[in-house]
Amino acid sequence: MPQISAQEFERLPLRVHTFLAGVPLHDVWTVDLPRTRGGITLADFLRATNGQLFAQSPPIVRALLRLRFFLGRLFRWDDAPPSSVRPQQLADPSKTPGGRSQTFADRLTPEDRGKSLAPAGEREGVFRVVYRFENEQLVELVNRTAHAAASSALVETPTAYRFYFAVYVGSVGTLTPLYMALIDPFRKLVVYPSLLRGVRTTWDRAIEGQ
Repeated sequence: MPQISAQEFERLPLRVHTFLAGVPLHDVWTVDLPRTRGGITLADFLRATNGQLFAQSPPIVRALLRLRFFLGRLFRWDDAPPSSVRPQQLADPSKTPGGRSQTFADRLTPEDRGKSLAPAGEREGVFRVVYRFENEQLVELVNRTAHAAASSALVETPTAYRFYFAVYVGSVGTLTPLYMALIDPFRKLVVYPSLLRGVRTTWDRAIEGQ
């Protein structure tokens, strides 16, 4: 499943481009999905799968994730960021008393909240929803390793649907670049290609099987 350029992704008319302005876009991935009928939205896909787009992960991915969570418990990677984190290293330092925010949801406008199909903070596996629109979703995870966000979008073309998966990584300290360098080979070579193949399998079962 191809990794694409940031420029291709940023040409799409998505809210995330302005919403996460200033947060580094780490990488973007896509998978093309067959189009047998028009008008399917990301929200339709999520409803058809009960939000489990990545449920069809192979054993090697599940094993890597179990290892990651074990190491996270061992080294306390999944704890909240330390109080020594500088304000500018988190989502938007202007939004909270004391100058530090620990959620991108603080950036939501009243219009964003009105459009969202899910409340900010709703659990999505290990992530929390920031917003969910008809064809775009943003979820986040903040801990001692990073303040990360994952953007999913579904775009219809004349011959197919294209699913986009973009990863944003904000620093929470010196651990962030070290941690990302450690996990990047596994993410890029194994985890994300496998997860996106699972999206295609899930699409075939949940959408094309209807």
